[in-house]
Amino acid sequence: MKLVGISGAPAGDKTAIAVNQVLVHARHFDSSLKTELIDIRDYEIDFFNGAPLADYNDDTWNIVKKISSADFLVFGTPIYQASISGALKNLLDHLPEFVFKRKVTGMVATGWSNKHFLVMEYHLRPILSYFKGLVPSGNVFVHNSAFNMDSDEIIDERVLERLQALAEEMVSLQQGMKNY
Repeated sequence: MKLVGISGAPAGDKTAIAVNQVLVHARHFDSSLKTELIDIRDYEIDFFNGAPLADYNDDTWNIVKKISSADFLVFGTPIYQASISGALKNLLDHLPEFVFKRKVTGMVATGWSNKHFLVMEYHLRPILSYFKGLVPSGNVFVHNSAFNMDSDEIIDERVLERLQALAEEMVSLQQGMKNY
């Protein structure tokens, strides 16, 4: 099985670090897993305009192919203006309607305000559900204070435990889906 993590942060490292932690914990839980981190900062994703996928650049085509071929996924987003990043939403707009059918789709968000912890539930979960993704219950909001500001390493043990629990829940759910 392959778990793909998507960091939907157009700037900064915190979201990619949090998503990568889920990938690391998932590999510890199941050493046979293959994982890949897709950091949208590394791609030039075309702005979605309704055209067929073939009309977009190679980066857009390749990232959609990687996401579509994953067995399960974890999405990360910073919280901007009480919503997911526009860059992540633009990427999601490129995906086909049933792309996550029978796939677990976890969520991680980072931000400065604890008031934004529900953004995943009210903005990202409906999108993942629309694509028929199975969204686990243990999704994680990571306040920026959980990071060491000098190294952007996650130093809050409770956050690391929650990221580990999410990884284990995702792997268990996807293994169950594989046998379904």
